[in-house]
Amino acid sequence: MAYTAADVKNLRERTGAGMMDCKKALDETGGDFESAVDSLKARGLAAAAKKSSRTAAEGLVGVAVSGTAGVAVEVNSETDFVAKNDQFQDFVRKTTEVALQQGSDDIEALKAAAYPGGGTVGEKLTDNVATIGENQQLRRMKRVEVGQGLITPYMHNAQAPNLGKIGVLVALESEAPADVLEPLGKSLAMHIAAAFPQALDADGLDPEVLERERKVAAEKAAESGKPADVQTKMVDGAVKKYAKENALLSQLSVMDNKTPIADVVAQAGKAAGTPIVLKDYVRFQLGEGIEKEVTDFAAEVAAAVKG
Repeated sequence: MAYTAADVKNLRERTGAGMMDCKKALDETGGDFESAVDSLKARGLAAAAKKSSRTAAEGLVGVAVSGTAGVAVEVNSETDFVAKNDQFQDFVRKTTEVALQQGSDDIEALKAAAYPGGGTVGEKLTDNVATIGENQQLRRMKRVEVGQGLITPYMHNAQAPNLGKIGVLVALESEAPADVLEPLGKSLAMHIAAAFPQALDADGLDPEVLERERKVAAEKAAESGKPADVQTKMVDGAVKKYAKENALLSQLSVMDNKTPIADVVAQAGKAAGTPIVLKDYVRFQLGEGIEKEVTDFAAEVAAAVKG
């Protein structure tokens, strides 16, 4: 079965594969268009599987808000170059919007959700891996919601609207009007981006992290040679200090470096004449916690030259 240049063009538009790959697929299938589509999909899945083990610590964080709900999503790629790719940015943007319609933080449910234009989010991600040529991972998501009030989004150093490397959401529960909550939410979001809190309050801090801090403090106290009761107070004081500095509500506002965030919110509520509660927040920093591979670029180039 013969095929035309228009068939190659249509196949490329349908699958996103390269022109030569499309021609090869049509040659192998005798010009059968649908068989060529299936062939390219199979190749894409195989290519994606091979790339899935490669470290992906770049990419983008996306945020989206609708009414009293908001969501943040992190999608990783291998290089920052891909994060600037229109196809990748469109995927992160649309996936974040899909996540906003989902009533949970279930990343597997998000992968299985319908993607705009057809297929699922997970299938579209696999297609992107095949066509863009890099490993990409839908890493995490978090949803915040209030019964009444406002969700304020903030993107630090945005690469595109609601896309960047540090995404923040602030959930304020209150009957105060939006013109009161919006500036407060933005101020808090900027603080969160800069101060990197580990939890909303001390009770939310990771017990394992606190235990590590306690062990480090105990070692330092032991080195002091002071009496056991004094050492105990030194350790307790160090752990309390860590908790104060890493729980959002007890952190000192970066705006004046003296007012605890809890007081900032309380003062805003008092001025508004109605209580304001900082119910929750999200801070996603791209690649946070991913161990990046350290490569010798010069050695890679030399190896490539030698063939």
